Amino acid sequence: MLKQQIAIRTWAEWDENCPGFMEIDLVAHEGGNSRGDFAQTLNMVDVWSGWTELVAIKNKASKWVREAIEKVKGRLPFDLRGIDSDTGAEFINHPLRDWCEKHQIKFTRGRSSRSNDNCYVEQKNYSIVRQNVGYFRYDTDEEVYFLNQLYAYLRLYANFFQPVMKMTEKKRIGSKVQKKHDDIKTPYQRLLESSYVSEAQKERLTRLYKALDLFHLRQKITACQRKLFSLQKKKNVKNKNLEETVWNF
Repeated sequence: MLKQQIAIRTWAEWDENCPGFMEIDLVAHEGGNSRGDFAQTLNMVDVWSGWTELVAIKNKASKWVREAIEKVKGRLPFDLRGIDSDTGAEFINHPLRDWCEKHQIKFTRGRSSRSNDNCYVEQKNYSIVRQNVGYFRYDTDEEVYFLNQLYAYLRLYANFFQPVMKMTEKKRIGSKVQKKHDDIKTPYQRLLESSYVSEAQKERLTRLYKALDLFHLRQKITACQRKLFSLQKKKNVKNKNLEETVWNF
């Protein structure tokens, strides 16, 4: 059984001191209605730096998931060294396992029904995805397009301007757990400090950072959000008119 061939890793077992090992997950946009196809957001979070990548896909078919991971791999400012997922069939499948082996990417998974095993990405599912796109049902090509437009700006905002705090030590003293954290830094700042990121990549990151305008970025994010919400409003009006037509027939 393929699932048994993929090693388990829990949140407490991340000990790599370099970027490139990412927890991955899908956020479903069913809007409370799980019938039919609806959009999913692939969320990938680098455990070491907090760097986050988002890609919207039209459903959770493993083909689209793998293509989205490939897309992220191509734009990361560091080498993708490993992915860690839950036990869903969209991740635990032979094509993705074979792709990881081909590209020498370590593939691990959490335990079944243990969402805390993937706590790094689970936290970002809410703080970045849900807080910016809500809990609506997105199920059209146009909505997927504007989700990706939003994510193009959101990834820049999160990675270059949103600081994160990393836990450096955790130990139990009697009945209490004592935690230590490092200084608050953005994922961008953390990558600049890493010896595993090439100088050429650091220069590209720095040029991109200097070219960004935070106010303009927030405007673009807001514009995409308004477009998505306007599409929801039109869809709701259309559905309401359809219901009224059916009842009046």
